[in-house]
Amino acid sequence: MPTSVPSPTPPPLRPGLRRARALAGALAGALTVLLVVPAVAAAGTTPPGPPAPAPPVSGENLGPDRLPRCTAVVAAMSPRAKLAQRLMVGVDAADPATTAETVRATQVGGVFVGGNATELLTGQALREVQAMSRIPLTVAADDEGGRVQRIDDLDGELPSARAMAAQLTPQQVRERGLERGREQLARGITMNLAPVVDLGGRPANTVIGDRSFGVDADAVTSYAAAFAEGQRDAGVFTVLKHFPGHGHADGDSHRGRVTTPPLAELRDADLRPYADLLGPGGPLADGRTGVLVGHLDVPGLTADLPSSLDPAVYRLLRTDYGFDGLVLTDDLGAMKAITGTFELPEAVEHALAAGADMALWSSGGRVTPVLDRLVQALDAGRLGPAPNDAAVTRVLKAKQTCS
Repeated sequence: MPTSVPSPTPPPLRPGLRRARALAGALAGALTVLLVVPAVAAAGTTPPGPPAPAPPVSGENLGPDRLPRCTAVVAAMSPRAKLAQRLMVGVDAADPATTAETVRATQVGGVFVGGNATELLTGQALREVQAMSRIPLTVAADDEGGRVQRIDDLDGELPSARAMAAQLTPQQVRERGLERGREQLARGITMNLAPVVDLGGRPANTVIGDRSFGVDADAVTSYAAAFAEGQRDAGVFTVLKHFPGHGHADGDSHRGRVTTPPLAELRDADLRPYADLLGPGGPLADGRTGVLVGHLDVPGLTADLPSSLDPAVYRLLRTDYGFDGLVLTDDLGAMKAITGTFELPEAVEHALAAGADMALWSSGGRVTPVLDRLVQALDAGRLGPAPNDAAVTRVLKAKQTCS
């Protein structure tokens, strides 16, 4: 997600950092799901007693023939449990106990770890959180490198995208992505909201700036693919951002509404990495990479709503670019492009109705009022049952929970 923090000069990545194996037990977790999902359906999202442990998904690609069918898993879930899987809530890394209780009580699909999360990502704290989830819990962070990284206090600095592109070959960037991915997964991070595929059309210290691999669409595509492939080799689910392109926007969506160039111009430049990487035959078009949608006003595409809340944006991604993987929103709870107009429950409903599979907010809490509103929206027909099931299926497939 965008950030306005000035960029320091990143030190080089330390070689030979600890190379931990991916956390094991994904298959056991998937089988556990089959056993416990009926209990979730019967009891809603707050089951009695301690839930059965669900190990985090490992980096191992299990293959669809070794996983339960999503149709059966989703059919066994209650409406509230399905909706909970579509939420990714920010948690306080310094308060593992509250995080664990949030997961136990709500059964959200994912948690977002911001800041330098040394307490939550050390010892057994995160494992205790994951044990509260009946369905494997996605643990997401935006560990891009440079001024946006999360485990540097634990495992060392990662250079910014721009620094990597200036100093390294794509193959070397892939190796950096692999090494970092192993470190992330060993800490319990299963999803990285990276790489940034925005084109760097603004100075290095602006909202995107040096978070971009460059100004040329082909170079950005090449380096972003390399970083993502390294991460995926390690077993981390990657997410391209910020669709449909924040690099040439006229401001910072943390601070208010921002406008990009018209859609026709984005197609010729900012949208090309998505087409090349995620389109038919693209190197990342295999279900192990998602897309994060930004809060942008796009002439010729959006109407009165930011892109994360506008159905036309999701149609563009699904129809024009043929993408059928996981789609998340940018932060709905701490960016004024959204919070200046919408309360969180309203924003989440708009985003899910528009076509997002998961709604993300980093500010934490407020899960119960959000879920209450979503259940009402489903009952009232503002959220369709079939699109809801399809979104839950994409969430579960991204976790390798079902096929």
